[in-house]
Amino acid sequence: MGSISSVIIINQSDVDKVFRILSRCSCGLFNYVCYYLCRLDACCFVDIGNKVEGIKKTKMSLSHGQLLVHCIRVLDSYNSDTQSVEEHVNKYLKNNQIYDDSDQTFIVEVFSECVRYSNLMQVVLDGFYAKDGKKTLRSEQNLYTVVCYLALFRLDELGMAHFRKFVSSQDINRMYRFLNFFLDEKNLLTWIQDGWEKYYEHVFVETNMISSIQRWMPELQEMIGQMKDKIANRLKPKRKNLPTTEMKPFNITQPRPRSIPIPEPIPKLKKHKPVPKTLYSEPKEFSQIKKSKESNRRIAEERLMEASGIKFACANPAKSEKTIEILNNIVSEEEAKLEFERHRANPPPSFLSREVPIKMNTATILREGNLYRKKEAEEIKKWENLEAGAKDASDFLKWQTEMRQQDLEDELAEIERRRLQGKLSHEEAILARQDLIQENKQKVKSMKEETEKMMQDYLQKKFSEEKEMRQLVEDTMQGHKNAKEATKKLREYKRKIVQEVNEESKELMKQALEEAEEEMRRRMELIHQIRAMEAVPIIRQKFVDLTATSGHGLLSEMSIAELRERLSLFRIAEKETEEQRRDDILASKQAKDQMLLETLETISKHRLEQTKSAAVRFECKKKGLIPKKPEIKDSKLLELEKKLEERKAQRKREQEKLKVVPSKQSVNQTRSLINQKKALEESRWRELEMTQERAARLMGDGVMKSQSASRLASASAILAS
Repeated sequence: MGSISSVIIINQSDVDKVFRILSRCSCGLFNYVCYYLCRLDACCFVDIGNKVEGIKKTKMSLSHGQLLVHCIRVLDSYNSDTQSVEEHVNKYLKNNQIYDDSDQTFIVEVFSECVRYSNLMQVVLDGFYAKDGKKTLRSEQNLYTVVCYLALFRLDELGMAHFRKFVSSQDINRMYRFLNFFLDEKNLLTWIQDGWEKYYEHVFVETNMISSIQRWMPELQEMIGQMKDKIANRLKPKRKNLPTTEMKPFNITQPRPRSIPIPEPIPKLKKHKPVPKTLYSEPKEFSQIKKSKESNRRIAEERLMEASGIKFACANPAKSEKTIEILNNIVSEEEAKLEFERHRANPPPSFLSREVPIKMNTATILREGNLYRKKEAEEIKKWENLEAGAKDASDFLKWQTEMRQQDLEDELAEIERRRLQGKLSHEEAILARQDLIQENKQKVKSMKEETEKMMQDYLQKKFSEEKEMRQLVEDTMQGHKNAKEATKKLREYKRKIVQEVNEESKELMKQALEEAEEEMRRRMELIHQIRAMEAVPIIRQKFVDLTATSGHGLLSEMSIAELRERLSLFRIAEKETEEQRRDDILASKQAKDQMLLETLETISKHRLEQTKSAAVRFECKKKGLIPKKPEIKDSKLLELEKKLEERKAQRKREQEKLKVVPSKQSVNQTRSLINQKKALEESRWRELEMTQERAARLMGDGVMKSQSASRLASASAILAS
């Protein structure tokens, strides 16, 4: 309240900013600020009266309770079988004379969304009426539907303050009972979420419903706690509002007027020194560095020649005849391995030479025996049908193979057609891309012209804005004069409000103290009664008779001794049944082993027959001819190939047109690069010749031997290469 009430309104733009903030505030704060602004008589608040009335009309059209009642009535009077949603809402708004735009949009949105998500709301209402709402009326279910919708989908938009007003406009007992059930995390995150996921996906329920309500869960739980305290007539004592400090100006002595200072004398500039002659001459250090470099280079060359002349005598890099012979043998063996075109028969695998026993478990034996049993049954059935006069299926199988061959040829033709169509579409895409490049070039030219025009408009607009800003600064300087009177009136009004609040808080504190004293008396009486009950002595000794019953009066009642006898008889009977089971298990195992032996015999017989038939088939396959690959003949494929060749030729023509012709500038640049490369090569050869001349000069002076000089020349040649 203090931050908004201390705003200083200076000009028209600041007035608009203040009312933009006030439109988002609560109703109490809005009325307080509007009352204060309407009492001011300053000339800069001429437009405030009109704006206050306009905001009051939009803000105070319908209260929260009235909006909630209208939403419930719309849902009560809706019949989905005979009316549509839009028609029913418009008819209701017209009958009840609701013309405000904000109220109409709120009622329409709440009604349409409640109808849309009726399945989700019905899950919550069914659980509420089954558990906590057994004593509530069924006619109130639309009230709980609207509150449930606002909490799930509109809480982020409304905020906690407006939602609290919607809840407080209804009966507190009903709202507490429903919200305590609905906002309980055990219910919300277990069966309610499972019921919602029957109608919508898990991601939608998690992101749009559960996460949004969990964000507001601390504030909602605080609101439920306040409702519980209000139902139990428990009020928290309010804090005492301390009196505001009064601002007093400091009693400071007025400063003396400053004396006019005497101006200091202007200093005169000194004469500059002339530039030294050493600035234009090269220093001695450079010449000394050059001499030292030359001497060091000469010493390094002499040391290199001495080191190259002194070598180890035992080092013989040449290879012997034996090593050369071994290397030649290795190379010949490797080349012999590279005979790829030579046909060689692969050796048979090692496991075919000997029979490896295969270990079969019970499951494999039974599975294979069942397979062969089925095959035998099919074969017997086939022979029985032939004996009964059934027709042989050889003609049908021949026709079936021919049709399959024809289908295969059609399929291959279709694959070839698709391949050619893919190539054709690729060529057309390249042509389309070339057309797109040319269109983009034209678009770039037009965009450049538009940007130039926009820059000119922007500069003109910026110049006009600078003029407006200067005018605004002048207006703000005039508005500062009326701010002091407004602050004084606001302080007086605040003091009156603080005095009234202090008087009300004192009365509430007295009532709270009286209620606390009564509660303490009642608790003390309960404590005295509990202590008196605890002081009564209790007999803790019990005598046990094993032959006596407990005396509860039941038909199956027995003593501990009788129970022990029955347990012993039950154990004897249990041992007898266990021995009987063991005998049955042994008999079943023997029968199973016999059955496995019989199945193994049948499996061995069938395997012998299969090996014989496989050998016969192999011999027939050797004598038979290899089937030829089917040829594809189709007129459509020939047309597609011709069309593809035409597109390729067109693409090549377009590429030749779009080839970049070298300009004069690029030609000159390449020539300059070639000339630079030639100059670098010439400088390198010149350096090599100089090193050769230096070596010859050293030879003539007798500094080194001829062998070391030749080594220096060979080293320079290696460096050059």
